[in-house]
Amino acid sequence: MFNAPRYEGPPSEHFDGERFSNQAPRASGSFRRFVQWRISREPGPWERRQREPGPPPPARVEGDELRVTFVNHATVLIQTRGLNLLTDPIWSERCSPLSWIGPRRYVSPGLRWEDLPPIDAVLISHNHYDHLDVETLRRLAEAHQPRFLVPLGNAALFAEEDLPGAEDFDWWQTTRLGALELTFVPAQHFSGRGTGDRDATLWGGWSLSSEAGHEVFFAGDTGYGPHFAQVHQRLGPPRLALLPIGAYEPRWFMGPVHIDPDEAVRVHLELEATTSVAIHFGTFALADEGQDQPAEELARVRAARGVAPERFVVLAEGQALSAPRRAALSRRE
Repeated sequence: MFNAPRYEGPPSEHFDGERFSNQAPRASGSFRRFVQWRISREPGPWERRQREPGPPPPARVEGDELRVTFVNHATVLIQTRGLNLLTDPIWSERCSPLSWIGPRRYVSPGLRWEDLPPIDAVLISHNHYDHLDVETLRRLAEAHQPRFLVPLGNAALFAEEDLPGAEDFDWWQTTRLGALELTFVPAQHFSGRGTGDRDATLWGGWSLSSEAGHEVFFAGDTGYGPHFAQVHQRLGPPRLALLPIGAYEPRWFMGPVHIDPDEAVRVHLELEATTSVAIHFGTFALADEGQDQPAEELARVRAARGVAPERFVVLAEGQALSAPRRAALSRRE
């Protein structure tokens, strides 16, 4: 039920002709383990929070200024070089195939829909409902007609939903958008929207580069793996990294597919990011940690590892950050 179309294509290093796989082995996410987690849960506290949306962002940000606005969850507005991009946009009340059941948001989006600037491209990391929300994507298609850049196999879902402009990407494939080169990069995760399409489409993150070097790394949804070192080696240190810090408890179940705050700081240092911004926390109760736990744990780990708060930032919904420039951004071949 609710299965997405399966990718059909030639086998590769991470596709056996039926299913995609990670570079590093991943513990089985079997239904038995899922049930074991559900019956043994000890979830932390969550509460509904009313917050005023942030101010309208500028229509465009020109030159090498890099401005990001944290909307909520993994949704970030990236503005640079006259372009506006959204990552994994979700304005819906629930991340679910059904409007009346499934994880419901605890905090409203940080930007009003009507305050969005013209959106040139939407970057999708994978097809889970909290990252590929058809209702929001349909609204974007109608209002903005952006390019939808999606992991391999997901263009078929967009076609099925009558959403134009979707383009499939395999790991390390690139495309150009104005002054930016966009690269789809690996992640350690999985895909599926129903009971029969597990790993039938690809997952990953996105990197944005300019003539100055590696500008933005959007990790998507990911556990720890060799892909972080590969991104650093191939593309160089990012000026800005968008790193998930939530949905990580219990570690025996969530660890293979979601980094925790400790691992996020490790990734920040491994990437040599000038600045990192926390994402994927505080909006939907998807795991057992409490609503405030990821940010509190991140602060503790930052202090323990000597990472200044301005180097790994937690933004409120609707808050914007102008990323500092790196003195020498160099692309590594």
